[in-house]
Amino acid sequence: MNATMRRVVIGATAVSMALSIAACGKAGDDKDSDSGSSSSGNKSIGLLLPDSVTARYEKFDKPYFDAKVKALCSDCKLEYANAAADSAKQAQQVSSMVTKGVKVIVISAQDSAAIKSSIQSAVDKGVKVVAYDRLAQGPVSAYVSFDNVKVGELQGQALLDSLGAKATTKSKVVMINGDDADPNAGQFKEGAHKALDGKVDIAYEQSGLWKDTVAAQKMSAAITQLGAKNIAGVYAANDGMAGGIANTLKGAKISGIPLTGQDAELAGIQRIVAGTQSSTVYKAFKPEAEAAAQLAVDLLEGKDIKSLATETLTSGSGDKVPSQLLTPVSVTKANIKDTVVKDGLYTIADICAGEYAAACKTAGLQ
Repeated sequence: MNATMRRVVIGATAVSMALSIAACGKAGDDKDSDSGSSSSGNKSIGLLLPDSVTARYEKFDKPYFDAKVKALCSDCKLEYANAAADSAKQAQQVSSMVTKGVKVIVISAQDSAAIKSSIQSAVDKGVKVVAYDRLAQGPVSAYVSFDNVKVGELQGQALLDSLGAKATTKSKVVMINGDDADPNAGQFKEGAHKALDGKVDIAYEQSGLWKDTVAAQKMSAAITQLGAKNIAGVYAANDGMAGGIANTLKGAKISGIPLTGQDAELAGIQRIVAGTQSSTVYKAFKPEAEAAAQLAVDLLEGKDIKSLATETLTSGSGDKVPSQLLTPVSVTKANIKDTVVKDGLYTIADICAGEYAAACKTAGLQ
């Protein structure tokens, strides 16, 4: 072999080795956030949740979703990220998942309007998007949630039921709604007004931004404006805000008035047992998460989803979205056993721990 030929062979061998090393390095660097496996293949699904303040997302939605995906598609790769209530961060997370090769993204939008351009960009690159729990704007392929107007109606009716004979057009009610950036908040509000309007006086209404601290501040302002003795009841759009409101009511020495909630958080159930919250709404997390997982896998595999998403909703961007809507349930002290305990969401021991033991006995839970 002459010198020229030898240099060509050596050079080609070096390039081949370099490419092999680079390829190995690339495969090893792209890790699934849970299992450490490669997510660069064609069977990768991403889950993006909006915040870590709402207890349900990390504790229930994510593990139920992951388990169902694995049951349906054992070789599917999973990616996960939480926006920590930051819409700009969530937009970056969408972009990151697209870069990693995720083929279907299931997203509960922190801000349904702000995420629109990110969803459009993902879809333009061939990614399917499923809106989860909140109807994001943009060209999403499917949406799974609960009938959110019905949720609000259940909350409003539970408040009226708790007021009983005190539910009159002169009874002053405080409404603390969710974040206007979340389309669900508007639907909850719509449903609550359907139940309450004309039956009580909604004397103070503000957004609590889904934050217990903000809700507590709004409740304090309502007490100052209306007077502690003049408030007949409080509509809180979820349990997290109800917790902040309950503390404010306690500080103002206001007791015995109804306070609604939503999400059936453990703390909310415990307040119902203790009598500092009157109701919540149970939206069973497992069937919702599993429905989203089924839609994601079906879209990944190119299957028709019409048998699952049997309804059509119009998003804020005007897109017609195939939707699967589940049925919510109102929870009061009377049906805790038949709802969250029966479904295995919590045990009696979970609910009746520590300071709640005595109240549980009084409520017949022990």
